Amino acid sequence: MTKLQQLVQSIQSGTRKTELPDIRIGDLVRIGVSIQEGNKQRVQPFEGTVIAKHQAGTNTTVTVRKSLQGIGVERVFLIYAPCVVNIQVLRRAQVSRAKLYYLRNRTGKATRLKEKFEQLPEMWVNPGIDYSSPSDHKNNPVGDGSENKV
Repeated sequence: MTKLQQLVQSIQSGTRKTELPDIRIGDLVRIGVSIQEGNKQRVQPFEGTVIAKHQAGTNTTVTVRKSLQGIGVERVFLIYAPCVVNIQVLRRAQVSRAKLYYLRNRTGKATRLKEKFEQLPEMWVNPGIDYSSPSDHKNNPVGDGSENKV
């Protein structure tokens, strides 16, 4: 490895973000972008579907598309750029393509993708209730119907 390659690699290792979620094609994501307006700085969210991803180390990009007032808006984000503050994956979709460029020709409900259900997020899981024994089901509002039998 040459000295130039070592220098580039040392600079890139300092800019890599470690807490990024796993972004896949078809995901509905919300990307917080830092915007400078005069002397104020704020975070502007951009929410849309990931239609392409280019893996290139610290130069990894994602193309996000959303429809705004009937007009399609696409934006390419450099994931490890300092202007990208945070990335949230809101929903996953079941797709069978690496690039979803066909969505550019579709409008309205035709742009919807089939949702992929993997596992429930931690906030939906209620760790306080133990459903292993039947005695704990007394306070269950659903019940098994045995309470109404005469």
